[in-house]
Amino acid sequence: MLPMSCSSSDPNEDDTPKLSDLTVEVEIVGSSASNPNGDGSGKINVSFSAKNANTYRVNFGNGDVLETASNNLSYTYVQSGTNTYQVFVSAYRGSEFISKGESVTIYVTPSMIFSEEFNYSGAPDSSKWAFDIGRGDNGWGNSESQYYTSRPENVVVDNGILKITARKENYEGASYTSSRLKTQGKFKFTYGKVEVRAKLPRGGGTWPAIWMLGSNVTTVGWPASGEIDIMEHVGNNPNTVISAIHTPSSYGGTQNKATASVQSATTEFHVYGLEWTPEKLVFSVDGKVHYTYNPTNKNASTWPFNSDQFLILNVAMGGTLGGNIDPNFISGTMEIDYVRVYK
Repeated sequence: MLPMSCSSSDPNEDDTPKLSDLTVEVEIVGSSASNPNGDGSGKINVSFSAKNANTYRVNFGNGDVLETASNNLSYTYVQSGTNTYQVFVSAYRGSEFISKGESVTIYVTPSMIFSEEFNYSGAPDSSKWAFDIGRGDNGWGNSESQYYTSRPENVVVDNGILKITARKENYEGASYTSSRLKTQGKFKFTYGKVEVRAKLPRGGGTWPAIWMLGSNVTTVGWPASGEIDIMEHVGNNPNTVISAIHTPSSYGGTQNKATASVQSATTEFHVYGLEWTPEKLVFSVDGKVHYTYNPTNKNASTWPFNSDQFLILNVAMGGTLGGNIDPNFISGTMEIDYVRVYK
């Protein structure tokens, strides 16, 4: 606990009887030895009293302030995860006041705002997914070799798994085909936690990615929209995944990136995660953090991540990151068990 106090009074006002003996107690609902930060509801009960007080003002440390003439209030925090707040209670008598603060650390269970479990068969759910269609070498600026389609040969939900398959075949002037799904126009969000459970394709030249773009990309362009690469994998460098940030201050050959070793990336499913808050971007694999982006000076150049983004899933072939394609490559599939977003 971090008690703090202050006082103020008007010298021209009769200050007798004076305010005194302010006490404050904060109860975290559901707190126990095993769950000291509460039951996940985010609820607290605040009790307070002071001699000669007429009213009280309670500041919950997150911008919310409530006034009351009673001696207690209940309040619910909504910011998910574990957060610490300074709860200040001020007791008033006219213009005179005294204050006291308590530090409270509380856990709020994240609420799921998007869930795709792929518990069906056939084409991806059109209420959740759209497609980018066309040549990778002339539409997205990465010198890719594939043509993106929505054909079942390239994208299908089978036995509870989304399968995005890159194939060696001549199609619409390209030597390879694949698919690129996105939630653009279907789902977007600002701040939250993303988890995607996936198994990555094998093969030199494959370039699977789980990533996000700012929804304003159609108006402000890239990289002003901001890009968050939750996971990229290069088939020519197997079992090393990359997380990266693209902003106006760092794009193309970005310096804002990190790698993680995942020895079974192409043979087993792993959960690729992102936690996005107003302060930072935290990347993880199976819950283990391997990169945090938290620029000291946040402006439009370093931090375009204060507005909505949408999700993208794709497998590219070759290009600036995928590199040389193995001439013996026939096909490679990224399998996705689920996509979940929590607020």
